Amino acid sequence: MKCLLMKHPLEQFTFCPRCGAGDFEVHNEKAKKCTACHFVYYFNASAATVALIFNAKGELLVCRRAKDPARGTLDLPGGFVDNHETAEDAVCREVKEELNLEVSGLSYQFSLPNLYLYSGFEVHTLDMFFECRVLSFDKMKVADDVSDAYFLPLDKINVEDFGLASVRKGVELLLGRWKNK
Repeated sequence: MKCLLMKHPLEQFTFCPRCGAGDFEVHNEKAKKCTACHFVYYFNASAATVALIFNAKGELLVCRRAKDPARGTLDLPGGFVDNHETAEDAVCREVKEELNLEVSGLSYQFSLPNLYLYSGFEVHTLDMFFECRVLSFDKMKVADDVSDAYFLPLDKINVEDFGLASVRKGVELLLGRWKNK
């Protein structure tokens, strides 16, 4: 699977996060080192989850983003994994927070790297996609980062309507699998 091209995250850091010194230099391709306190900082991707939820007709549940980045574009339910939380727990929590839906079962599908611009800061993420089963959509109500949610037949989905690169790529992969069935 081809990775998305992104600039190196360490370019954003000029000061040591431990002591604040400005002598924060490249240590290797994955880390910077402070010449003042000798702290070596490895910048790793933040974990995030994405939910693929289908109704009985096989239509995909899509959301409209209520906030930036990519406000107003299509998205899938999901978000960042909190500290001390599994990816499975995070995707269930995000679906509950954003749509008031209870996930009754899930299965991991794939992951994709992403670059998520938050408050002017580029957050490198690893987005883990899960197919989530929901027993009932009766109590679905949008909240949090979602302004609208509805089901789309797979043959009516336009991947360019999705604002986040990894979600767009994930939907492309999903549609490719569907067409090859």
